[in-house]
Amino acid sequence: MNGESIGFVGGGRITRVFLSGWRRAGKLPAAIVVSDVDPQVLGRLKQSFGSIDAVGADNAAAVRQDVVFIALHPPLIGDALTQAKSALRPESIVVSLAPKLTMAKLSGLLDGFRRLVRVIPNAPSTVGAGFNPMAFSEDVPSGDRSRIKGLLSPLGECRETPEDKLEAYAVLSGMGPTYFWPMLYELVALGESFGLDRSEASMAVKHMLAGTVAAMLESGLDAAAVQDLVPVKPLADLEQTILEAYRTKLKAVYEKIKP
Repeated sequence: MNGESIGFVGGGRITRVFLSGWRRAGKLPAAIVVSDVDPQVLGRLKQSFGSIDAVGADNAAAVRQDVVFIALHPPLIGDALTQAKSALRPESIVVSLAPKLTMAKLSGLLDGFRRLVRVIPNAPSTVGAGFNPMAFSEDVPSGDRSRIKGLLSPLGECRETPEDKLEAYAVLSGMGPTYFWPMLYELVALGESFGLDRSEASMAVKHMLAGTVAAMLESGLDAAAVQDLVPVKPLADLEQTILEAYRTKLKAVYEKIKP
């Protein structure tokens, strides 16, 4: 895949995540074209990744590549594809990185083009630790599926899934880091206030979190038994409030992004 050209329609956060992950793994594609209506966004991206071809608002230039990533929020995709679809080549593959817009809807926006992939991207891909579930159109043959998986594998795990599960993954894994990062940074800060240096506090939080997940998934204990492994629970009186926030807020997000 490194020999094929890559286009990004949109140069924002997730484009930077993908480029950073590829570069970190030594797998940055040689030919990358990025379009964006914001010159400052493209300027910052060009400053970080000098080899990319930043083409301003010329979405057609990005769409003309071998693999085309649509890296826009769902409300912006319709206009962008309508304006640029004439540049799309029949042999290209279009990869949408957005929830909500199904492959049927994307195909309609592209006048029936069906070589489509949908991926729910995950921010830890920036360090090769992502979880990026994907669904393929029936019109993408096995060889091309392997090509796309090979392109994304340096970013972390890329698991094929039915399309109707992608929005659930968007809430669970796509947005998931945002549910924990504020608390984890606060734990590190507290560790420093208790006398640890930043590296010590960060390492403690890293191993604690990895072990917490391992105990949950690998101990063979049920949920109640796992949670009973630690006798002191300083935040016990807040648990129900936190869980209720998860239930109400995340269910509302899921309903909003469901096709």
